[in-house]
Amino acid sequence: MPLIEPNRSPLLLETQIQSNTTHPPYWLQVALDVPLEGVFDYRSDVPVMRGLRVIVPFGRRQLIGVVVACPDQPSLPPESIKPIERVLDDLPPLTPAWLDMAKFASDYYQRPLGEVMLPVMPARLRSVAAYTRAQSGDGPVAKQLAKQLAQLAKINKKTTVDAKHDIAPEQRTEDNRKNHLTAFQLIQSTKPILQLNTAQQAAVDTLTATDDYQTCLLFGVTGSGKTEVYLAAAAKVLESGRRVLFLVPEINLTPQFAASLQARLAPYVKPDQIALMHSGLTDTQRQASWVRAAMGDAHIVLGTRMAIFAPLSNLGLIVVDEEHDPSYKQQEGLRYSARDLAVWRGRQDQATVVLGSATPSLESWAQTQRGFYKRLDLPERAHQTLMPNIRLIDTRRADLKQGLTPQVIDAMTQTLEQKQQVLVFLNRRGYAPVLHCPSCGWLSQCKNCSVFAVLHRDQPYKMRLHCHHCGQQTQVPKACPECGDQDLQAMGRGTQRLEEHLTEIFPQARLARIDADSTRTKGSAQALFEQVHAGLVDILVGTQMVSKGHDFARLGLVVVLNPDSMLFSQDFRAPERLFAQLMQVAGRAGRHQGQGQVLVQTGYPEQPVYRALCQHDYPGFAQSTLEERRTAQLPPYVYQALLTAQARELNTAIDFLQHGRDVAQAWLDTQPAPEHITLFDPVPLRVTRVAQVCRAQLLVESPSRAALHQLLRAWLPALGTRHAKGQLRWQLEVDPLEI
Repeated sequence: MPLIEPNRSPLLLETQIQSNTTHPPYWLQVALDVPLEGVFDYRSDVPVMRGLRVIVPFGRRQLIGVVVACPDQPSLPPESIKPIERVLDDLPPLTPAWLDMAKFASDYYQRPLGEVMLPVMPARLRSVAAYTRAQSGDGPVAKQLAKQLAQLAKINKKTTVDAKHDIAPEQRTEDNRKNHLTAFQLIQSTKPILQLNTAQQAAVDTLTATDDYQTCLLFGVTGSGKTEVYLAAAAKVLESGRRVLFLVPEINLTPQFAASLQARLAPYVKPDQIALMHSGLTDTQRQASWVRAAMGDAHIVLGTRMAIFAPLSNLGLIVVDEEHDPSYKQQEGLRYSARDLAVWRGRQDQATVVLGSATPSLESWAQTQRGFYKRLDLPERAHQTLMPNIRLIDTRRADLKQGLTPQVIDAMTQTLEQKQQVLVFLNRRGYAPVLHCPSCGWLSQCKNCSVFAVLHRDQPYKMRLHCHHCGQQTQVPKACPECGDQDLQAMGRGTQRLEEHLTEIFPQARLARIDADSTRTKGSAQALFEQVHAGLVDILVGTQMVSKGHDFARLGLVVVLNPDSMLFSQDFRAPERLFAQLMQVAGRAGRHQGQGQVLVQTGYPEQPVYRALCQHDYPGFAQSTLEERRTAQLPPYVYQALLTAQARELNTAIDFLQHGRDVAQAWLDTQPAPEHITLFDPVPLRVTRVAQVCRAQLLVESPSRAALHQLLRAWLPALGTRHAKGQLRWQLEVDPLEI
């Protein structure tokens, strides 16, 4: 046990290790956030609990690490082992269950243990510099937490008062916006819980029927009331004394979810017992949430994929909303799937895991067919409205006006006359995808990347070229750099140009655009969504940000533009993503009144993905797609790993991957069943060059997960450090989502 003075709270304790003790040394294995395999031996003159943080010397630096084991003997000669410098027991030790999950993620995703544990913690808990600044400023963790909770209580009290007095949207305080708890949201969420229909009640009964582990796929059509099922199940779990973890795919979904949790679960949980975890929070806010979870003060944790690592004990329910969403897969550092870790954590903690979606991932759908997950169906909309009527508009012979067919313009006009809202969905931000010269064919190619620079509009008469890959921005040339022609033209259209055209066609309508450009500042996305919910917007133009989880009560028409670009992608998952995206955005229409209308403009109306969409036939689409995958031996019927390399020269990356392939093949030649592994040839990525760096990939796959991981464990050490000489970098991704 760490030393704790009798009259000091362990939350405030910081034990300075004394070197002149008479105790024998205690050996510690410490995980550090460094790109080196294994853990590191240190010694202590006092016993230290597994799971505590410590400050240790590492070369010329000081690092914070996590004690993961306390062996009887070190793995190195005792005289070569350095002492730790300080024990940080300002928080309880990480639980054995949390450490086991980190170890599993380290083994499965082939990353050093320290690179799993430390990056998921708030900066002030894992960085010596940040920790030292915090100690010299606001004091230790407990003092900071007390201050933050006092501020939160004050804000919650003010929010509740505003809600009671029905404060208008424009009168809400900035404090409310920053804390994602606006009066409008609370007014909306304080409506009584709907009477569950038969399917919803059956789902809740199944989810709460056992205290043991189970994973259930909640397959509900859009608007079927999956959130009501989550809340009803959470209420029973909280009532039993266990905790709940909610995962959502996007930050902008946390405000409405947090408000619903506070209002609907008020009998079971206090406002300060709900902790938020996502990248949109400040370091101080993230630390407060982490500490509340670690101390047992948080009964519910709500967040994006990072929340799967919340130090929450006594879990009874894990909810993964919109489980199909690719946002649950981390694309940098530890490339983990929060959905898959949720299933593993549920089994470990003997908790129920519910994966909810109207368009489940084919991996999860296949698991229900194999009998590993229970499938719970919600076949009808909760408000007893009909599913939207989806029509395909063939653009091949249509007379387009600014990219819109006459049918679309007429439908928008009628919807606006009925005082209903219109959503125009175009998953392409900016003004136009490319600027070109009609005289010589010049295109606005990014100088740093093998992609086009996108035309953006900052002001009515001010344009810029912006690369969405490297971020470089340049002025629009006054004339063609190749031939000097001044008649440069925009090709295609993005959300900015679409907004401009719709303003011309519908001058009396109130328009709003929601995309990555219009929501850059903190709180701007929430403010725009509030305007839509409050009926202050007639036409909403948006990208995929508007398609996930939002319940627009007045939305009568959805128009989908240019979906065909995903039809012929090299990625075998493109049809699945297209179907999910269109089904999700179509499901925003007509959720509360009448039968919504959905118009999809396409040049390929005969495609199977569109036919299944019009029939709302996800099971049929999933079955046919899974049969294609089985025949082609693609996931979920094989397991994959993707080795990517980056270098200034493409040949350098290709040569490294070819060497890696040769090493892997040599190992396979020594195995009794080498045919269980397929090594593909190294190839450049589709976008080969980004920020002057060339990229290539090598795919490895096997019908046996065990055989694949056996290869990876033997292979990776032979590849050397991920930051090799000559500016070569490489990364391995297990279960890649994009190839």
